[in-house]
Amino acid sequence: MSADQRSQPGGGERYVPAGTAASGPYALRIDPVRAGWDHSSLRVLELAPGASHTLDTAESEWIVLPLSGGCEVRVAEESFTLRGRESVFGGVTDFAYLPRDAHAQITSGAGGRFALAGAKCERRLPARYGPAPEVQVELRGAGGCSRQVNNFAAADTFDCDRLIAVEVLTPGGNWSSYPPHKHDEHRPGAESELEEIYYFEIDRDGLGYHRVSPSRPGGTDVLAEVRTGDVVLIPDGWHGPSIASPGRTMYYLNVMAGPGPGREWLICDHPDHGWIRETWAAEPVDPRLPFYEAPSAGVPVAEAPAPAQPATAPAQSAIAAAAAQSAVTPAPVGGPAPVPREEEPR
Repeated sequence: MSADQRSQPGGGERYVPAGTAASGPYALRIDPVRAGWDHSSLRVLELAPGASHTLDTAESEWIVLPLSGGCEVRVAEESFTLRGRESVFGGVTDFAYLPRDAHAQITSGAGGRFALAGAKCERRLPARYGPAPEVQVELRGAGGCSRQVNNFAAADTFDCDRLIAVEVLTPGGNWSSYPPHKHDEHRPGAESELEEIYYFEIDRDGLGYHRVSPSRPGGTDVLAEVRTGDVVLIPDGWHGPSIASPGRTMYYLNVMAGPGPGREWLICDHPDHGWIRETWAAEPVDPRLPFYEAPSAGVPVAEAPAPAQPATAPAQSAIAAAAAQSAVTPAPVGGPAPVPREEEPR
């Protein structure tokens, strides 16, 4: 990708290749100054076995989300043991919420990688533990647009002041974050203004593609080949699709926050592509999904299974055979019953 495609007016680079935003113990450090905006942050902390890291939360609230491995999180008088997971492809993870104006210590006995998703905020909420069994695992879309969403900190599943964060897994060959959509202006009841970070990991050193097209003159315009550790910053614009190459599962972590009066995730579909939703009623969900479900309470997180392989010809036949049983909005798998999200294409 050329420098012209990465650079955007008024806000630095929008496509951030792995390693180019590393800083100290962080394999990735994106803060509002680096991104050219006001609220959203993301860091990826790498800890060697037995290592510790101290985090000053300052004016932001944070979620500590294990990408691989587990850790102990201490903040004030609270201590949370995160069991974590083998990898993002292996299962739902538990997490910890850290309030603003706090000092936290993160320690990992066996070592690991941990996403720190943050947002500048006003309210100081209590530190809390997020159990893996309470994470709502949702199947969204249908056919070649099927994907799995782990709603660990969606706007209606976990209380934060500003921060919204979810994980998305897309089977090889499928499109997610589709139809293209935007959330770059405040329109009460119709659209939220949210700054968004996409952090990617691709199964087995694979690759994928991500598109952002302008929603206004001079707006964000990115077409990026993405690999593990790459980031796309989205202050504005129609974003999507995220395309998983055949045979390689795509994972991305979405981190969002904005200036609106409420913590809402309201989006507007691109007028040329929103019609795709109408076709989902007649299509089944990809039978490779779910990759995994939220664990039952009290059951240890299992070791990561091998990521799903591309659908074979018999599996494709199963897709067609299942069409009659498909619903417009697929039911969640595990966790509490969801609020319908048909307006959200993630």
